[in-house]
Amino acid sequence: MTQWGTAAWLQLAAVAFLTVFLHVPLGDYLARVYTSEGSWRLERAIYRIVGVQADGRQRWTKYLSSVLAFSAVSVLFLYGLLLVQTHLPEPWGHKGMTPALAFNTAISFTTNTSWQNYPGESTLGHVGLVAGLGVQAFASLAVGMCVAVALIRGLAQYQNDEIGNFWVDLVRTVVRILLPLSVVVTLILLVLGVVNNFHGPQGVSTIAGSRQTLLGGPVATWESIKLMSGDGGGAFNVNSAHPFENP
Repeated sequence: MTQWGTAAWLQLAAVAFLTVFLHVPLGDYLARVYTSEGSWRLERAIYRIVGVQADGRQRWTKYLSSVLAFSAVSVLFLYGLLLVQTHLPEPWGHKGMTPALAFNTAISFTTNTSWQNYPGESTLGHVGLVAGLGVQAFASLAVGMCVAVALIRGLAQYQNDEIGNFWVDLVRTVVRILLPLSVVVTLILLVLGVVNNFHGPQGVSTIAGSRQTLLGGPVATWESIKLMSGDGGGAFNVNSAHPFENP
C-alpha cells in the first residue's frame, strides 16, 4: 500500500471513529436544543430585535412561508452586499463581481447549492467572504436543519398541525449549535496552520531568490462553517485543495 493510500484509509477510519463516537452525545444535545422550553438571554435579545414571539407556534403553512421569506431576504441582502463590496478597496473588496455574477452567487449560497462560478482570490473581498458568504453559510445550513426538524415533528405528532416556530428554531440552531462548533473547528484549523488574517496579497522573497505572492484572508474562520455547511465557496479558487485552506 502506498503512502497516499495509507493516509486515505487513516482519514476514512478517523471520520468513521468520530461519527460513531459523537453521534449519541451530539444527537442528544440537538434533541435538547429543539425541545427546550426556555430561551437564552442572547436569544431573547435577538427575538426582540426582529420582533419574534418566541412562544408562538406555527402550522406547516406558516412555517413554510417563514422559510421562503427568510430565504428571499437572504438573497437580496447577499446580492446587494456583493455589489457594494466591488466599490471597496482591496483586500476588503474586488472589482470582479458583476450584477449577473452577484445574483448567481446570492442564489447559490442562499440555497446551499455549492456553486462557485468565480476565482475567489481575485473576485471576492474580505467583506464579501465574511459578511456575505460567511453569514449565508450559517443561515443556509440552519434553514436546512430547521426544515429537517419540522419534518421530524410532523411525523412524530401527525395529529397536531403545529410544528414549532421557524424563527426560534433558526436562532437556536445558529446560537446553540453552529457557532460553538465553528469556534472549535476554527481553533483546530488555526493550530494546523490555516491562514486567518485581514491582510491583502503580500510579496515575499523565496530561498531561491525569486519573489512570490502569498495570499491572506479570514480563511480559518470561514473554512470552519464552510466545511460543516457544505455550502462551498472557498476563499481560493481550488477551495479546500489549497494549502492555505487545507495544510
